[in-house]
Amino acid sequence: MLAISITDFGSWQYVLTSPAFLIGTAFQIWMLVDAIRRREWMWVVFILAFSVFASIWYYFYVYRDAPSATRGFELPGAHDRRRIKELQAQIYHLDKPHHYFQLGDIFFQQGKLDKAESCYRSALERDPQDIDIRAHLGQCLLRRKRPGEARPLLEAVCAENPKHDYGHSLMALAETLAALGETDSAIAVWRRVTDNHSYPRARVQLAELYLLTKQPELARTELQEVLADAPHAPAFQRKRERVWVRRAKKLARQLG
Repeated sequence: MLAISITDFGSWQYVLTSPAFLIGTAFQIWMLVDAIRRREWMWVVFILAFSVFASIWYYFYVYRDAPSATRGFELPGAHDRRRIKELQAQIYHLDKPHHYFQLGDIFFQQGKLDKAESCYRSALERDPQDIDIRAHLGQCLLRRKRPGEARPLLEAVCAENPKHDYGHSLMALAETLAALGETDSAIAVWRRVTDNHSYPRARVQLAELYLLTKQPELARTELQEVLADAPHAPAFQRKRERVWVRRAKKLARQLG
């Protein structure tokens, strides 16, 4: 019996110190912490009960819910995917524009841009003057690579309120102009943004346009601002803006 016990102990010691076990445990803890932060209590139970299998499932089903189509281009505000069914029920019973709008925002955050556009258009049919609906539809069309359709919406919104959505609508207008090849106009709009905000998204794209127009020193200044501010930002902001910080580092290395 003693020999069996020693053998068993050796086996467990090997398992507990194996790289696969340590990596799997670290991954499970990572997904568990994320689930707790999102208040996904059902997933917390699953991850604790089914270990790495549930963690992998959670990673692909929840953690990666916002695909690359909108990563780095988030709309202001937090969105909870559990709100989808609630909003769909409210739309069915009440048919109000703001319910379509809120549902469109959730789909936008999830990268489901076709569904987001459909919701925004339904909202616009019911309230054609709402500035938020027009702005977010414009942003959606831009992400769907239809800047020509986005432009009149975003120009009208920014003319009405240049500070709309904390400058996010103005950033979308700058991106639209750049996508249409109007580089000088895009630079002018980006400067309006950076005069009032320190968004890495704005500074990095402005730096890229400076490089395109052979103005490396101006580009370097913008990139230095991004890299100097990044370590001091709150954790949630660093996570949201890391795509832009990475681009800033890459461009800074190219400049030397």
